[in-house]
Amino acid sequence: MKKQKLRASDMALVGMFAALMGIGANMTSFAPFLQIGGIPLTMQPFFCLLSGLLLGRRLGALAMIVYALVGFMGAPVFAHFSGGISALFKGSGGFILSYIPAAYAAGWVTDRKADPQTKHFFAASVIGTAVIYFIGVNYMYLAFKYWLNTPVTYTAAWKSMVWLFIKDFAFSILLAALASKVYRAVQKAAGFNRNPSF
Repeated sequence: MKKQKLRASDMALVGMFAALMGIGANMTSFAPFLQIGGIPLTMQPFFCLLSGLLLGRRLGALAMIVYALVGFMGAPVFAHFSGGISALFKGSGGFILSYIPAAYAAGWVTDRKADPQTKHFFAASVIGTAVIYFIGVNYMYLAFKYWLNTPVTYTAAWKSMVWLFIKDFAFSILLAALASKVYRAVQKAAGFNRNPSF
């Protein structure tokens, strides 16, 4: 089937998920009680993977690119309402970058199925979560070791993310159930094209 070009409805969905990423980054600013053991329950991985599951690999990744570029240009859409290119030089910079391939990976899994089921959404969510942590934690380790002058061991870097990983893995289960319910409604949205050519 021939791929169609981006439409206004595609861009609206891309913009919506880019905005949701900004909200998800600052959930504890709106609701400070959303913490476990002092760890904020951000919703960025959730919205990132949801974009891939519902919009497909191309539009999902595009939404994450838009989010990152808007933040790097200075808009306060990163955690703690921060923005600017300096975010790349912080320990969390790798997570911002990881959202792009994670959304693409999650979308790629479901794009390969004509009628994806809950199990496919779950597999896509787990794969996307693994991409986020693989890139994010390795980047964090390198940042601490080489330019933040805060040397940590590789094991310690991963151990520091255990609770966050557990949280995001649990969200993967919720995400699979939600996506399987919403998927078909999104596919039927007026003018929506899951895999445009661009």
